Amino acid sequence: MLLVEDVHTHYGKIEALHGVSVEVNKGEIVSLIGANGAGKTTLLMTVCGNPQASSGRIFLQGKEITRDPTAQIMRSGIAIVPEGRRVFSGLTVEENLHMGGFFNNKTEIRKSQAHVYDLFPRLKERENQRAGTMSGGEQQMLAIGRALMSRPNMIILDEPSLGLAPLVIKQIFEIIGQLRDEGITVFLVEQNAHQALHLADRGYVLETGKIRLHDTGRNLLNNPDVQSAYLGG
Repeated sequence: MLLVEDVHTHYGKIEALHGVSVEVNKGEIVSLIGANGAGKTTLLMTVCGNPQASSGRIFLQGKEITRDPTAQIMRSGIAIVPEGRRVFSGLTVEENLHMGGFFNNKTEIRKSQAHVYDLFPRLKERENQRAGTMSGGEQQMLAIGRALMSRPNMIILDEPSLGLAPLVIKQIFEIIGQLRDEGITVFLVEQNAHQALHLADRGYVLETGKIRLHDTGRNLLNNPDVQSAYLGG
């Protein structure tokens, strides 16, 4: 589904990613963990074409997208839920969802919206409420729902649990698991390493712009180095 090969990314003269290689297979949840400043968000944004990789290659569903513009990548079956949610605060829940389905026809929008409301009944209850007046958890649900409106084959989530209450985090991760069950591939970046690896089929550990470890989620959970650095062990 997604293949990142030996990618280097620069911000000016500063190299943020140093030969990163990652593979996300169809139907998997793959988690990327690492400390603040490790380069996790940079990797996600490089996959999405902003910034573009300085060198290396990126493939989506077998097609190279390394130099494709972001808008073209987004129309290739990939959707991103950015860190901080970034909902349109002045628009209603329904209007935010429709923004996510901008390229779809009316029938597809209705089907996608019904699916989102099945996943997040609270959004249906607040359909006409402005997004800026909602709680952080509700905004995160909306951000995920908006991404799903484009009917993606793969969804990228950047720190979906950030700043949320434990009960909301539990619900969000249950939904992420449900998305995998529906056949949607998930690439998850998350500081909550325990939750991310517990859910993941496979995981990567990124440190200072380099992949340090790669294994199944279960094996990484039991890895002494991961436990010491990220799990409080």
